Amino acid sequence: MTRTAAQPTVPTPATTGDPADGAVERALARLPRVVDLLAARAAEHDRDGTFPYQGVETVHEAGLLTLTVGRRHGGPGAGLADTVRVLARLGRGDASVALLTAHTLLHHAEQARTAPWPAALYRRLLTESRRGPALVGTLRAPAGRPPAVTAHWHGNAWRLDGRAPHCPGAEALAWLVVEARTAEAQPRTGLFLVRADSPGLEIDPAADQLGLRAAAGHDVLLEDARIGTDAALLPRGAALAPDPVAAAWHQLSLAAVLLGTARAALDWSAGRLRGAAATHRRPLGELAAALTGAEELVHGLAARTDADPAAATRAPAVQLLAARTAGDTVQRALTLTGSTGLDRRHPLERHLRDTLSLRTQLPAEDAVLDALGEALLDG
Repeated sequence: MTRTAAQPTVPTPATTGDPADGAVERALARLPRVVDLLAARAAEHDRDGTFPYQGVETVHEAGLLTLTVGRRHGGPGAGLADTVRVLARLGRGDASVALLTAHTLLHHAEQARTAPWPAALYRRLLTESRRGPALVGTLRAPAGRPPAVTAHWHGNAWRLDGRAPHCPGAEALAWLVVEARTAEAQPRTGLFLVRADSPGLEIDPAADQLGLRAAAGHDVLLEDARIGTDAALLPRGAALAPDPVAAAWHQLSLAAVLLGTARAALDWSAGRLRGAAATHRRPLGELAAALTGAEELVHGLAARTDADPAAATRAPAVQLLAARTAGDTVQRALTLTGSTGLDRRHPLERHLRDTLSLRTQLPAEDAVLDALGEALLDG
């Protein structure tokens, strides 16, 4: 592929003074090369189930893994709109790397917004992020289920025990944010910040998943893992109320990865069918129209949420429509390409498996529809 030579950067007031100024734009400018590098090795990592260390390093070096670090911490301070834009593009290259990037970006964004991490621990994470990729993963129970990890107070520290399955990036995480239920007379559910190299934490390399295979979603075993009091993010009383903005960041970010994967599937299918019978034009056009509409919904709502947090309440409906559209796009693309699309020498069947797996990262459709219906009935 022939590329246009990069033009020299002309200094402007936006890129001088504060190092964070212009950092988002510089990182976005590196996106095309990063996506190409991810796509070049995605099939290999998917086939072998190997972790994409080089891909994660590439994302980090481009400044994309810390894009949402707050400006008060010296970071670019990217909002949801820029985050969604980055993740959609990364999803075109390798959905696994995009998912790992999303989880880390979400933690930095939440710290910039509500500062849940104690200052000292977050400074440690930032120091590690300057040295190299510092991935952060979250171990949460599926909606409606109790946490798989129990926290016991012992002496002057919390001790965690349990087995949390399918943790994306488990073998390469720097930190884990573990949801656990306390063994108290009145149990509380909270989050515990756990260093990946903590004594008592082990990785069971049992993952052999259908999709997102490069994400290496292994099981995490916690056996008497000691956690300091400063690393326990526990509510003082009743559980904290849901945060619509935090939910919107999570849902729209992962929906963006899904749409990026679907866009890659559609682009490959169109290239494969180029020059074929004209009967493919209209079906491809329908897929392009639906996918473009879903992209506009996600990107548009992300920008609205940056401007007005009240818009976050629309995220569940938008991510549901986006997830449906992404899945439908890939499956209908397979119908158009026939058996060729299922050939493992081509990326389309990988995109299908990745979209199926990504949808499990989002709220279940039934739960979303029930909540939307209930809101209507309640007026």
